[in-house]
Amino acid sequence: MYLKSTGPKVPIIEGRFTCYINLSHSYLSHPIVSNFSLFPHALIPLSFQDDNWGETTTAVTGTSEHSLSQEDIVRISKDLDDSVGLDCKRYLNVALSVILGLVVLLTPLAFLILPHLLWPDRLRTCGTACEGLFISVAFKLLILLLAVWALFFRPPRAGLPRIFVFRALLATLVLLFVLSYWLFYGVRILDSQDEDYQGIVQYAVSLVDALLFIHYLAIVLLELRQLQPFFSLCVTRSTDGATQHYNLGQLSIQRAAVVILENYYKDFPVHNPAMLTASKSRAAKHLAGLKVYNVDGEFTTTRSQSRAMIAAAARRRDSSHNELYYEEAEHERRVRKRRARLVVAVEEAFTHICRMQEEEQKKASGDVMDPREAAQAIFPSMARALQKYLRTTRQQHLHSMESIQQHLAFCITNNMTPKAFLESYLTTGPTLQYGKDRWLARQWTLISEASVTSGLKDGTIFLLKCIDFSLVVTTKKIPYIQLAEEFIDPKSHKFVLRLQSETSV
Repeated sequence: MYLKSTGPKVPIIEGRFTCYINLSHSYLSHPIVSNFSLFPHALIPLSFQDDNWGETTTAVTGTSEHSLSQEDIVRISKDLDDSVGLDCKRYLNVALSVILGLVVLLTPLAFLILPHLLWPDRLRTCGTACEGLFISVAFKLLILLLAVWALFFRPPRAGLPRIFVFRALLATLVLLFVLSYWLFYGVRILDSQDEDYQGIVQYAVSLVDALLFIHYLAIVLLELRQLQPFFSLCVTRSTDGATQHYNLGQLSIQRAAVVILENYYKDFPVHNPAMLTASKSRAAKHLAGLKVYNVDGEFTTTRSQSRAMIAAAARRRDSSHNELYYEEAEHERRVRKRRARLVVAVEEAFTHICRMQEEEQKKASGDVMDPREAAQAIFPSMARALQKYLRTTRQQHLHSMESIQQHLAFCITNNMTPKAFLESYLTTGPTLQYGKDRWLARQWTLISEASVTSGLKDGTIFLLKCIDFSLVVTTKKIPYIQLAEEFIDPKSHKFVLRLQSETSV
């Protein structure tokens, strides 16, 4: 059987096999290969990177909705080449920020040095008060340098499609402010060659003070303004409906998207496309069980056949819930059975491991191994049970054999129990728990009817789209809460107990 493609056909063998594919890193973002375990420039099996581990891998073939042709490969390579331009844009922004910061920090020093270089003989002597201003300028510049480094020169968390409005506004304000000071300095001090050096020093001190106030304004606009929550954002994944709610402050749409994506990787369970194929396979099974007979001759159209199949499927709709019930019950029974076997196998494997003290290692008659060797020694006894459980729960593409052995060695090193080792496989964890080659969500696309630089509003809806799914974000304004106070008289809490001879009190 062959995948439908406009390029060269790729054969797929149905049955038990171990398939090897040699793909470069640029192909990993395509949907047809995003579900496989691939590493750049390496020949590895589709299921796990070991022949014995993947020998029972079964590939169910069928008509694929995606195809990979030579045109697609060229387009993917072009997209990756365009990403280089984005990196250049990021470095350009950093370079401009560094240049502006150097201009701001060197300007007060230039105000103090230029009079000594141009007209040193005409300057008046600087008294004690003037020398004290030198110390003030030095410490204020040091504080300003540390504050600018802490606020602005941080590693970027994400690349935004548009400029950050407040940050661009602050940069423009600083640039205009420094140019204004230079213009006044050139007209009133350089041209006239002012002899009052103490006044020049005070002029430089005023510039540093103004820059500190601008930095305070930057803290208010960039950090403090967004702390108070104003909006509640409902984030829903389009494929499986996983939903989370976040309270955010007054942010632009693009900055809110960054916050949502940062929380997505730690709050949402990992996206598992294999769990979404059950309903499609069930619908295909129902349609495959229907047969259309031509009773009107050979001129029956395709439309009439489709109507007949839809009508037959509607008649079988009443019994489909029974099939769904028994199918889910059978799946749960198999999962419980595989889980019990896995728990027993892991507990038996961990019983062979004994942490020994350094003074007892010389007395031990058995072999002493490091955690990595111990993990490789006990892994084969639990590998089959773990493989069957992961295949039953459709998690086999999320865990490679190497990652399982590393996790096993980590548990052995830290003297963790078998239950702690199994927790990563019995329950689905967040996206960050798995390797980047498992979720491949490097680039997101922000889709919004409103401008991405505009602020959040009540009813704002935007999408965050990646390769396999999208996040639908709905914005609701947090309602205004009015609290009223009511006084309760303490005397109203007094009660009278009336005793009667007939009662037990």
